[in-house]
Amino acid sequence: MIDGDVVARVRKLCMALPEVVEKPFGGHTAPSFRVREKLFLMTSEDGLTLMFKGGPGVQEALVGSDPERFFVPAYVGSKGWVGARLDVEQDWDEIDELVRDSYRLIAPKRLGALVDQGQ
Repeated sequence: MIDGDVVARVRKLCMALPEVVEKPFGGHTAPSFRVREKLFLMTSEDGLTLMFKGGPGVQEALVGSDPERFFVPAYVGSKGWVGARLDVEQDWDEIDELVRDSYRLIAPKRLGALVDQGQ
């Protein structure tokens, strides 16, 4: 189990984006984040990983270049989602950018544009 600081850090990144709501996915209790009821980031029940949507080629690039930090998650990996391990050293600036990219892929274009403008 990861300490609350990591979950708090993920929450802070997500909640800084326009119209984001924290709402668990399905019957899970782990934090998940949505924009307009569409998931753009999920965390695992054990708090050891997070999953986000990646654009074309992102999953392959991240997993291929750093399999200690990134992986293809079950169920959603086939749809371009990427998993990131939270129990290893992470580059939080990179995670922030990946979270923003996931948000832009899922959010309506108008909201995604706000992220690019610094909201």
